[in-house]
Amino acid sequence: MRKGLRPADLGDLLELSLVAVLATYRSNGDVLLSPVWHRWRHGGFDVVTSRDDVKARHLRRDPRATVLVYEHVPPYRGLEVRGRVVLGHARPEVVRELAVRYLGAERGEAYAAGATDDTLIRLEPGRVRAWDFADDFPQ
Repeated sequence: MRKGLRPADLGDLLELSLVAVLATYRSNGDVLLSPVWHRWRHGGFDVVTSRDDVKARHLRRDPRATVLVYEHVPPYRGLEVRGRVVLGHARPEVVRELAVRYLGAERGEAYAAGATDDTLIRLEPGRVRAWDFADDFPQ
């Protein structure tokens, strides 16, 4: 396994429409893992959700979070980003962009038209861990 990579070393991984995992903290300290749509932008992750969603409630109380995205086929590239989030307003065009990215144009537009996602979760790296198994699965 190659370790110590940077996000740029992972090729197109962050452009793929892979569902990521967002880790937030419950009030008792337990971790909640949530599948999320994401986009990588300016060196960090953007995720959208509703202000009343459990993820947003957790992050208002404790802004620590982790996002993990990885592929399920060789060379098994992956990226884990830990840090503190900043919550903001999710503009409708961001919700639409994510919906189209994951659902395609027609279904994404339909989803975005009725979405209640109004909160942007922005996670910029505090700690980054990137890896792949390219040396174990030569092309």
